[in-house]
Amino acid sequence: MTQSAATTARDTQELSSAGATTATAALVGRVSLSAIFILSGISKLSAPAAMIGYIGSVGLPFPQLALVLAIVIEIAGGIALIAGYRTRTVALGLAVFSVITALAFHNNLGDQNQFIHFFKNIAMAGGLLQLVAFGAGRFSLDARRG
Repeated sequence: MTQSAATTARDTQELSSAGATTATAALVGRVSLSAIFILSGISKLSAPAAMIGYIGSVGLPFPQLALVLAIVIEIAGGIALIAGYRTRTVALGLAVFSVITALAFHNNLGDQNQFIHFFKNIAMAGGLLQLVAFGAGRFSLDARRG
């Protein structure tokens, strides 16, 4: 093998390894981002009356409907992220949801707990916007669909 062929083979192997690392990081990132949504949706199912009261306490109309929508958005969106299904659209929807919930439920920035929750939601939206920008990666249903 010539030096040029050896260099090309090494470069190809390095690119393949880098691609696998990137694809794995994208999958782990999607699973990590989705966990908070799925767990939050499930927790709402376990105490719906308390959640309806909390939603109503911030002045949102139709708290029962808002609860159902939140559960569906969080659980279905989280599962779609893990699968990498329509990732850019789902991530954009979850980013908007995260910002809206930050503004509606965590807007008392004088309260340290609410301050942390507000910026947690903003940080989640930032991570989700990365998915909007770069997609789900190789290990996803989106990649299989072409």
